[in-house]
Amino acid sequence: MKKRHYILAVIFIVSGCTFQEPDYLKAITAAELNQIMQHEDIFLVDVHTPEQKHIKGTDLFVPYNEIEKYQDKFPKDQHTAIYLYCEGGPMGNAAARSLHGLGYDNLTNLKGGAKAWRKAGFDFE
Repeated sequence: MKKRHYILAVIFIVSGCTFQEPDYLKAITAAELNQIMQHEDIFLVDVHTPEQKHIKGTDLFVPYNEIEKYQDKFPKDQHTAIYLYCEGGPMGNAAARSLHGLGYDNLTNLKGGAKAWRKAGFDFE
């Protein structure tokens, strides 16, 4: 009986630990974001709280839990590509959820956030 519970617990933990990206959100690596920034003028938003050093080229800082409060700071065109990041990733996911709720549909989050950016050796302001 104990073995059965152990197996069920392991299955539950393994299946519950995988983060499934919602269909409205893309996730990219630091290298991919850096490449895009070399060729395009993008709208980049730091949503980490407390405020941290920003990736060079960041357009806006808005706390992930105050998106609605600062909605007027985001592009009027809700199809505009918005790239989000925080320190590690989860706050970017939360901000994307809020933006999607406001009608934005072209959202991308930086996998691993500023930590991944730093580890890749890219610039901060």
